[in-house]
Amino acid sequence: MKTVSATKFLLPCVFAAVFPFFTAQSQTTPAATPPPAQTQPAQQAPANGQPPSAQQPTPANGQQPGDQQYTITTSANEVDLVFTVTDKHGHFIKDLKQSDFALLDDQKAPAQIFSFTQQTNLPLRVGIAIDTSTSIRQRFQFEQQAAAEFLFKILKPQSDKAFVMGFDVTPDFKQDWTNNLDLLNTGINSLHSGGGTALFDAVYSACRDKLLNFSREREPVRRAMVLVSDGDDNQSHAYLDDAIKECQRAQTIVYTISTNVSPSRDRGDDTLQKIADATGGRAFFPKKLEDISLNFQDIEDELRSQYALVYKPADFTANGAFRTIYLFCLDRRYTVRASKGYFATK
Repeated sequence: MKTVSATKFLLPCVFAAVFPFFTAQSQTTPAATPPPAQTQPAQQAPANGQPPSAQQPTPANGQQPGDQQYTITTSANEVDLVFTVTDKHGHFIKDLKQSDFALLDDQKAPAQIFSFTQQTNLPLRVGIAIDTSTSIRQRFQFEQQAAAEFLFKILKPQSDKAFVMGFDVTPDFKQDWTNNLDLLNTGINSLHSGGGTALFDAVYSACRDKLLNFSREREPVRRAMVLVSDGDDNQSHAYLDDAIKECQRAQTIVYTISTNVSPSRDRGDDTLQKIADATGGRAFFPKKLEDISLNFQDIEDELRSQYALVYKPADFTANGAFRTIYLFCLDRRYTVRASKGYFATK
């Protein structure tokens, strides 16, 4: 997300309309149970594992009946937004209140706030996506070791789940959703490098096949992906915008770790930055291979330092359109990082 100072033209509207709403109406309005939503069958993956062309959009509603009360199933007029707040030094700010924030959904104040949670401990659903193409062969072992250590530290077997995938020309899902650390470690170690790079196809497939329709959850969860790659794509059928939109449909925060350790950033690094920014995640650019494990540590810290806000958007229409989200901290010393928006599921 942009800092508050980068959006000065919105501040009069935010302070005049949103701030009073957050501090008064939202705290006194009881949470209502949203009406049941219509569900659609999950999209079947093509036999070759590739996403459809950009002209054939994927149905966005992968939710199940048990999800409707909590997750971003917008046909139920409820949005579940997970976000992070940092100071100018990048330190996490964990003790803010609902009244410290201002929100615009599709340029309008929310109709109702259902809940606000500090330092959320919602169950985590995280995908590990590791570039196994020839271009990162020399860095591959560091990636595997750091990813395995990350899962061992971050995963709470009683509530969290993860999956492991590698990708070169095609996505290669090595371990499906599980809370078994031994199986996840085996999946990571079974990855082998070689081939071209279809980064956009991999991100698209991970969100469509795993994070969008992963299971029938009966409670709210946080969806995240850790993408380790140099960001260079030379084999995908999908475009960068396709991959980003599928992440937004799956309401997935993407953290990217670049394996480019050269002194200067290149086009691949810019690609990783765009994916992270659009989904409310963060892009890391380690200066040496050994720093990759530190980047995983930073992601772990962030996942345990997030806020969760559940609200009803105003003037919502289930027309499949993209609705922008602007979330700000009223204390301009702090920066909020959240998804730039979501799709209003038809």
